[in-house]
Amino acid sequence: MPDRRQHIEDKLRESLAAVFVEVVDESHLHAGHAGARSGGGHFRATIVSDRFEGLSPVQAQRVVYAALADEMGGEIHALSMRTIPASKWTSSKRG
Repeated sequence: MPDRRQHIEDKLRESLAAVFVEVVDESHLHAGHAGARSGGGHFRATIVSDRFEGLSPVQAQRVVYAALADEMGGEIHALSMRTIPASKWTSSKRG
């Protein structure tokens, strides 16, 4: 069974057909926090997907939260994210 971070990356990659996903577990930075005591982790994610094309940042975040609905409030206590449409990622990678 993959660790929580890997599980979240895999789920985002699969459910959003993401071309790039990076999830960083920042739980250690929140030791002693009420949410950390419940067992939920703190994560930071960068997600690149065609699914974000034409969406506002809030709409894109809602798409991510829907993809991780089963994990929110359990495995995930807090999630900060950067959502990027694939077309912007490609053009930024070209330099």
